[in-house]
Amino acid sequence: MTNQIPSHTPLGPELDDDDRIRISEIFQEDIVPRLMMMDARIGNINCDFAGENYKNWVLEFRSARSGLEIVNFEYDEESRSFSLPPRPLTGDVAKNV
Repeated sequence: MTNQIPSHTPLGPELDDDDRIRISEIFQEDIVPRLMMMDARIGNINCDFAGENYKNWVLEFRSARSGLEIVNFEYDEESRSFSLPPRPLTGDVAKNV
């Protein structure tokens, strides 16, 4: 049984609570409106939108009552990002243009 990994040894990088909160806030404020424009309901997206430190993290999302919610985070060194449509203008900003 020498091949077993001790339970205290992490299997890979971990996100702490502050990282999850940062990614979640940016996802809700900036990414969800863009995904909704694309009629996204369920999927995975690379977290590099939250900064270079998160480029190997992917979040899984699904539709929720008020938009989209994060279901899970996964570390993936092979993950790549893609361009999203520009963020839609909000009502107040659009009036001032």
